[in-house]
Amino acid sequence: MSTSISIKSLPTGYQSLISNGRHALVGDEPINSKGTDLGFSPEDLILAALASCKVSTVRFIARKKGWQVRDVDARLEMQVTRNADRSLATRVQIHLNIEGDLSAEQRAELFREADNCYVHRMIKGDWTIENALPLAETTE
Repeated sequence: MSTSISIKSLPTGYQSLISNGRHALVGDEPINSKGTDLGFSPEDLILAALASCKVSTVRFIARKKGWQVRDVDARLEMQVTRNADRSLATRVQIHLNIEGDLSAEQRAELFREADNCYVHRMIKGDWTIENALPLAETTE
């Protein structure tokens, strides 16, 4: 599955218009990073992707099994520290609330499935991030 994101830098702060061709949102940096804080930071977007995937996975599995769930909410918190070698270590805490008439076993299965969502597995997998090229040299 291929995903493509386009980003257009805006003249104010570090604002940018982020689009997948169907939807758009504003990205920015917080005030303490000299942004205007009028959009999601890059870190916010990473956590939002992970949270969205976990919540959607819980709802998908519950529907597939015919289990009645109401609200599925998540709160993620990220701490990033710099190691002695200047590499980064990232810790993400995930708090998930699933409302519904579920047994302890069903609830445990939904938590396991949330931890096995696609974005979680993707982030923990192997990545190859190529060096940036001028936009004119990329192929579509």
